[in-house]
Amino acid sequence: MRPLPHSYTNDTRGDGAVVVKRYDGPQAATRRARERLMLHRLRHRLPVPRLLGDVDGGLRTAFVAGVHGQELIEAGHAEAVLRTCGRMLRRIHEVDPAEVLAEVLAEVPAGPAGPDLVLVHGDYGPNNLLLDPRTFAVTAVVDWEWAHPGDPLEDLAWCEWIVRMHHGEHVGTLGAFFDGYGHRPAWTVRHDAMLARCRSLLSWCQGWADDRVRQWEHRLDITARWTK
Repeated sequence: MRPLPHSYTNDTRGDGAVVVKRYDGPQAATRRARERLMLHRLRHRLPVPRLLGDVDGGLRTAFVAGVHGQELIEAGHAEAVLRTCGRMLRRIHEVDPAEVLAEVLAEVPAGPAGPDLVLVHGDYGPNNLLLDPRTFAVTAVVDWEWAHPGDPLEDLAWCEWIVRMHHGEHVGTLGAFFDGYGHRPAWTVRHDAMLARCRSLLSWCQGWADDRVRQWEHRLDITARWTK
């Protein structure tokens, strides 16, 4: 099996028929269990890879044909990709979290925000979408290890962060993403959510890998300097 591109934290390899993903970093077993659960429960709800079983330290899934959204953005299709990103995120957020994350939802403290919780992907963006390069239809949403019940703002802000951080020349096409989703929260709340996620990932890296700590310190600094 050869290493697959766009795998930044874990070791992901494939041979054209099967993909094996082994989890690295803090809470690896928890993240593996969460992704296993999501692939099982979302199988007939959303386009996700078919779960084949466990391997030592990871999961086996069926290979899904498609091109990563990041590659299509770099090939000049940013508007089409981001519009599709928005439409797919709307579909994800319309899934009832109680049906796919009942065990986790039961642990969320009751409060005013409870009824507004949605299924949050947790690392949503063109980096975790496979698309048909001709029609831009989504063939798979991958990397569900961070999925949880939460505020839809988390995914909206993080997809924007991915574009701003890795495809800065295409920031002007973010309108297509929000049009596809059907809602564009205010910049201040989106920016606050981006900063919060960067801080959480910086905390997650502490005690694991010094280079990752420095990376997220740098990214947090860049994000803090964005003014819209």
